[in-house]
Amino acid sequence: MTTLKEFEDALREQGMHMALAILHKLREKDRTKRSIAPARRIAGRKMTPELARRILDLHGTTEMTQQEIAFQLGVNQGRVNEVIKRGKWLDENPAAPEAVARDKAKARMAPERSSKRPSPRETQAVRSSEGKRQSGKGSPQAQLLLGDL
Repeated sequence: MTTLKEFEDALREQGMHMALAILHKLREKDRTKRSIAPARRIAGRKMTPELARRILDLHGTTEMTQQEIAFQLGVNQGRVNEVIKRGKWLDENPAAPEAVARDKAKARMAPERSSKRPSPRETQAVRSSEGKRQSGKGSPQAQLLLGDL
């Protein structure tokens, strides 16, 4: 199978400058497409009933895929699927299953956020003080030396 580089060299040898120019334009076009392709999102938007309606609107009025809708709106493709297939997030009812799950998750995260994590220096100080206490008592494990064998 011939590589693109070999094909380009053959065109050059044959003096086909117009074909080389077309090939160059196609390469440039491909590079520009790749440079503006949407990157994967890092953090998504909060799902709201308005956003769910926008998802349904895009799904119903365009030929966009779920992934394309997700990229455009900045949400996860799985959320787009939930809205389209199961009608989730379409009402503002606080008793809706997704709202209850969200509130439970927030409640679980609240204690983690409020607890103060020690700084790296505090952690290092605790480790070094524990090491001093253990070294004063002697090592609980026996250590083999090469001379013992």
